Amino acid sequence: MNDSALITTGLPIALAIIMFGLGLSLTVDDFRRVTRSPRAVIVALVLQVLVLPLIAFGLVKLFDLDPLLAVGVMLLAASPGGTTANLFSHLFRGDVALNITLTAINSVLAAITIPIITNLAIDHFDAQGDLGLQLGKVVQVIAIVLVPVAIGMAVRQRSADFAARADRPVRIFSVLVLVIVSVGALLGERENLADYMQQVGLVTGIFCLASLTLGYAGARLLRLDKRQAIASSMEVGIHNTTVALTIALSVLDSTEVAIPSAVYSVLMYVLAAAFGYLITQRHTDTEKNLPQPTG
Repeated sequence: MNDSALITTGLPIALAIIMFGLGLSLTVDDFRRVTRSPRAVIVALVLQVLVLPLIAFGLVKLFDLDPLLAVGVMLLAASPGGTTANLFSHLFRGDVALNITLTAINSVLAAITIPIITNLAIDHFDAQGDLGLQLGKVVQVIAIVLVPVAIGMAVRQRSADFAARADRPVRIFSVLVLVIVSVGALLGERENLADYMQQVGLVTGIFCLASLTLGYAGARLLRLDKRQAIASSMEVGIHNTTVALTIALSVLDSTEVAIPSAVYSVLMYVLAAAFGYLITQRHTDTEKNLPQPTG
């Protein structure tokens, strides 16, 4: 699968279209909004950038993963949230404006954090012989993540109507690419698939649930409102696996590194939907039990 033109050329182009679509949904004001709710933004970013990689590292060490799979889990942890997080936040009545702000900031930070965390993981797990994220590849990651977003934002500024029309097709395209690449990565390692699922299925499942829970609980502990907590949960808990898959397959040229993201991309839809239902149902039940006004 690694040598396929679909992966080496098609996947980066597909991701560029997806990130361009993300840019079409952003404005400069989305970055400025951080000053209006700084606490909510700081909570989510600290969890996303600092806490999640530590949790991923702990899980990798606890389950004693193969070095390449370990690097894949760390790459997944470093990947930002994306439009899927915005969609889930909308479905469960979260603060979507906060999600959009977090996505905007995370997309910029990811261009720095992904190379740093991935290179540290490659060094720590002694995978240098198989992988390498040298300066040229770091530049490639930055280009993949940031340039299409910037172009999308520029296009939106010039034509808001075009940006609105393109939103739905790009979202559908994003889901199709994620499904195709995830299935392709899993089939590419079909001989080892059962072993990989056994190794990383539980790790990625625990990681997803921990991310969702931390995003929600951290926001609530700091007394953010319910909608902000839901937004934080979805942003922290749902990663842009298309970015992780593209870097694993096209930049690092490793199907094995892509396996954790491929498995996670399947699990996250189920786990995020179940988690969102539980927290919103609990909130609804609490409201029902409150004393009703009389008179």
